[in-house]
Amino acid sequence: MLKRVFLFVVLVLAVTACKASQSEELIQIRLPMGYIPDPQYAPFYVAVEKGYFAEEGIEVEFDYSFETDGVALVGAEELQFAVVSGEQVILARAQGLPLVYVMEWFQKFPIAIISKEGAGIQQPSDLVGRTVGLPGFFGASYVGYSGLLFANGLAPEDVNGVEIGFNQVESLLADQAEAVVGYANNEPVQLDSIGEAINVIYVADFIDMVANGVITNESTISDNPELVEGFVRAILRGLADTLADSAEAYAISKDFVEGLDDGRLPVLEASLPMWQADVLGETDPDSWEQTQDVLLGMGFLDAPVEDLSSAFTNEFVQKTQP
Repeated sequence: MLKRVFLFVVLVLAVTACKASQSEELIQIRLPMGYIPDPQYAPFYVAVEKGYFAEEGIEVEFDYSFETDGVALVGAEELQFAVVSGEQVILARAQGLPLVYVMEWFQKFPIAIISKEGAGIQQPSDLVGRTVGLPGFFGASYVGYSGLLFANGLAPEDVNGVEIGFNQVESLLADQAEAVVGYANNEPVQLDSIGEAINVIYVADFIDMVANGVITNESTISDNPELVEGFVRAILRGLADTLADSAEAYAISKDFVEGLDDGRLPVLEASLPMWQADVLGETDPDSWEQTQDVLLGMGFLDAPVEDLSSAFTNEFVQKTQP
């Protein structure tokens, strides 16, 4: 009897030690997300909840700070990863920051121009002479708006762009602007839910720019390529599961987004088509050229970045494929 008890104790201690060892071996990753907790991050939440990050030896802490913070921290090699839009990578590399985009999450640039149906704004040319509200003259919203104008031969002065903060829905309903710039999976969903008839001009219908994805830096790729591959694989597994069962993914998101109820489910569902691709996570070199052309055309860049191909890679996405 004593022998059995001794063996049982030894086994318990061994299992406990093994679990402690596994916990200690997990690499701690703080991931700047660029936005508040939101169901659009469901693929990341699913990857945590289902243990996909843990299987790669990674423990993730979500950091809902500004996108520019992620760019700076990864560029300075203080953090390994961040969620960032493609144009920010080009702008950062123009400043000498060694960022590398390793996974394209949003396959379609998610910015849109939203207006009340009665305003008659159905195509980009209808924006001429109109007042368009933007959250600010920065970030993905401004770049998407500028890209839309550039792709349609319009100059900034052709449109009366005004800063309204992140109050697009309220500004539009109060007629403070004839159109507003927002996210295609957010403001149109909110307006539709209250029965407001709207027109939506999607930037992605006119120009293919690189949207949100995962960045790292050259040092992390060089020193720890296995970490990059594992990180990308975990997110892609979460993304695939979210696309396969959005209801399950939304339910999981409730554990990560405080106070989340079923009212935000349409936001997640509106996001799904923007993430789909023949190869999830793969980025198109032509998209990078178009994005750089917009930045040059709008004066955000003085000259093309040296070796644009070094700003992105599909190497790690390809390694995760069956």
